[in-house]
Amino acid sequence: MKIDILAIGAHPDDVELGCSATLAKEIHKGKKVGLLDLTRGELGTRGTAEIRDQEAADAAKILGAEFRHNLGLADGFFVNDKASQLEIIKIIRKYQPEVVLCNAIEDRHIDHGKGSKLASDACFLSGLQKIETIYEGQVQKAWRPKFVYHYIQWKNIEPDFVVDVTGFLDMKLETVFAYKSQFHQEGANEPETPITSTNFRDSITYRAQDLGRLIGTEHAEGFTVERFPAVDSIFDLI
Repeated sequence: MKIDILAIGAHPDDVELGCSATLAKEIHKGKKVGLLDLTRGELGTRGTAEIRDQEAADAAKILGAEFRHNLGLADGFFVNDKASQLEIIKIIRKYQPEVVLCNAIEDRHIDHGKGSKLASDACFLSGLQKIETIYEGQVQKAWRPKFVYHYIQWKNIEPDFVVDVTGFLDMKLETVFAYKSQFHQEGANEPETPITSTNFRDSITYRAQDLGRLIGTEHAEGFTVERFPAVDSIFDLI
């Protein structure tokens, strides 16, 4: 299977919180989207890795993703080394995405910045023919995505471009709140965390509204780039 977009997150729920409205819009337009989680989020304060596994599967089904894989790297302790890079390279070469979306370049959680660099490095290395990989018994061909973009997470990083996601915010909220264990639930005997607050829940919507306001639409999601974005015509901008 060849896909159009591979969205990578250090933890289950990173992709949903960062760029799921954009993914929902592209899926609606007929694009094929796959998801890759680096860890199972086993160090999360609330819930368990097993609960997160099920929540991640539920969110992927709601979104309409073609697949969701988890590399099982160590939450909090994974490193940007050859072994980890090769595992991502195998996925990139198997599915040959044109676009890769990955974690924020720098953020409150240390795994986000680490995951961002790890995924970006793997995208580059995946295009080198002398790096040999075998997946499911097959020797793989080199493949480098055309575009690598970074979604925005906890910190309000200034985006290099934004995507109009008007009409797809409800889908984003549905995928995010599929992670029931991570958010406030009446009667739940779990400790509070930065994302269980009403303020955080509301911030998902008001950030999308604010980015939308800045481009004259209802809602938007922002991304940063690794090289200058280009357009064919000055009329391509909205």
